[in-house]
Amino acid sequence: MNLQEKSLAVRKVFDELDSDVSLYLGKSGLTCYAGCGKCCMNPQVAATVLEFIPLAFDIYQKGNAEKAMDMLEQTSEQEYCMQFLKTAQDKESGVCNTYIYRGLICRLFGVSARRNKYGNKEMITCKKLKEGKQAIYQATTAGINMDMEVPMANDFYAKLSAIDINLSAETFPINQAIKKALEKVMMYKYYYENQE
Repeated sequence: MNLQEKSLAVRKVFDELDSDVSLYLGKSGLTCYAGCGKCCMNPQVAATVLEFIPLAFDIYQKGNAEKAMDMLEQTSEQEYCMQFLKTAQDKESGVCNTYIYRGLICRLFGVSARRNKYGNKEMITCKKLKEGKQAIYQATTAGINMDMEVPMANDFYAKLSAIDINLSAETFPINQAIKKALEKVMMYKYYYENQE
């Protein structure tokens, strides 16, 4: 599978997850606050290179690869995701500039679960939701441990590993993961276009 095919395979995993998330949200009602971007502003968010290959192809195809690379080279590991645009009114609000191409970590946070050391499912979400929507959070936690379907984060990371174990094995700070993905796409396109 070449890099373009891997990108399409990742998009299929994202489509499957989006469908599962839609069903889950319909049952749980545990949604993020409108416009909240607090999780996007965490510089500690780690991601794999593979999950940002579709974004890198989009950046390249729009002719923005060099500009994005310059921005990424000037971005420190202590800065939040370069794709997040804060709103002027609130320091925790904003939008993803490339929502359709956001990574797996962005898609999973707040709407997926993992198993704890006791084998119980627990939501992967923020303190703001746990405390601000406490009743819904508690009902959802009980529901996912009975019969409510919830996307399991490990299952989706395993699907990425099946596409390319090397590009999905290691995590990096989010901007570094985006940069590495863009480097891969630029190199792929350089060799691909020079072979024609």
